[in-house]
Amino acid sequence: MAVIIGLTGGIASGKSTVSRLLNELEYTIVDADVAARAVVEPGRPALSQIVEVFGSGMLQSDGSLDRVKLGERIFNDAEQRKKLNSIVHPAVRQFMLAEKEAAIHAGKQTIVMDIPLLYESELTWMVEKVIVVYTDEATQLERLMTRNGLDEAAARSRIASQQPLAEKAERADAVINNNGTIEQTKEQLLKIIQDWQLIP
Repeated sequence: MAVIIGLTGGIASGKSTVSRLLNELEYTIVDADVAARAVVEPGRPALSQIVEVFGSGMLQSDGSLDRVKLGERIFNDAEQRKKLNSIVHPAVRQFMLAEKEAAIHAGKQTIVMDIPLLYESELTWMVEKVIVVYTDEATQLERLMTRNGLDEAAARSRIASQQPLAEKAERADAVINNNGTIEQTKEQLLKIIQDWQLIP
């Protein structure tokens, strides 16, 4: 039986770093961000639905989704955002579950579901155990400002749009504290792999 692990964190908490380390250790990663891009590619049902609801003005000249335009359309409109999510979220879940099944058929022992909004989107039913990548608020803020070139107010508002990392950490089966060096992060990850006896 394959073990299904949920990997989550917050914006600029270092989840992508942990995902990359797991990938280097040859674990199968099913990434929600990759799925979200894949389901709106030309020819996919979700893209047709988006055009139906939001109009063909949401497409670029090559028939692909104009993310910027769509983003502007839904950014300050909760109703429009809800409509978009009702199209994209089920498609993403379907895509991820299909990827998981394919990995199980390929004989993988551990499958990591990398889902940034695992708790916010109430997707814990998709996984058996959860690893949360944690950083304290000051570190998270500093990293986000540096990485995205944001001022403090913009960075704070991005962080505030997600469930606080401390709350996620309380609900997790294991927490990786990513305040330190990448070596310290890897050490904690290897300990979880050992404790949970996770085989790729």
